Amino acid sequence: MTFTLLACAIAALGLALLGIAGPAYRIGVLSLPNAFTLFRWAAYAGLAATLVGLVAGGLAYRRGARVATFLAAMAALGGAAAFGIPFEWQRQARSVPPIHDITTDLERPPTFDAIVPLRADAPNSLERPSDLSERQRLGYPDLAPMTLPVPSDQAFDRALAAARQAGWTIVTADKGTGRIEASDTTRWFGFTDDVVVRLTPSGDGTRVDVRSVSRVGGSDVGTNARRIRQYLAALREMREN
Repeated sequence: MTFTLLACAIAALGLALLGIAGPAYRIGVLSLPNAFTLFRWAAYAGLAATLVGLVAGGLAYRRGARVATFLAAMAALGGAAAFGIPFEWQRQARSVPPIHDITTDLERPPTFDAIVPLRADAPNSLERPSDLSERQRLGYPDLAPMTLPVPSDQAFDRALAAARQAGWTIVTADKGTGRIEASDTTRWFGFTDDVVVRLTPSGDGTRVDVRSVSRVGGSDVGTNARRIRQYLAALREMREN
């Protein structure tokens, strides 16, 4: 039973570290590097709990101790979760380019206006490095503008509805200029990213461009690209319906 209790304790520690990391940074108790350190230690504890749980479960099963076997299995599963979430985060980070400014228009990215004062203390600048477009093109070759087959005023209404549906905080929405600026906050760590949607007439329809930029962090782990894809998918569904 000693190994089983040890596995349970380590799994509980790993899950606790995992659960604390994001909220502690979000409320300002931990700096971002310290929060990521907790995240990493959660993975270490999770891996240890999984291994100890498997050993404890095997020994308990051989003894016919059903309760101990069950507890050891739960500890192993909890440890796997504590390890798996940071591991997947790291795997995702390595699979995408380490950038945090994503746009559907690499030649003439939409610019921010109303959002600029809100980023006064943000570590990340809105200036795009000269090599950023090429890095995005290689990492996210699928991102491109969308053309809605409706006039600009109708397209604007759909674009604004999709932004609200996404849960974004709307900072400004100007139908006259075809511009929507908003912010979006991630759930766990509370990272705030800024988004601008630009609508321009294109033939008989309206072209929609989106840019999403993180305020902190060198890499967004694919968050901004994912946000743009989800937004354009929502617009597409509105168009089809």
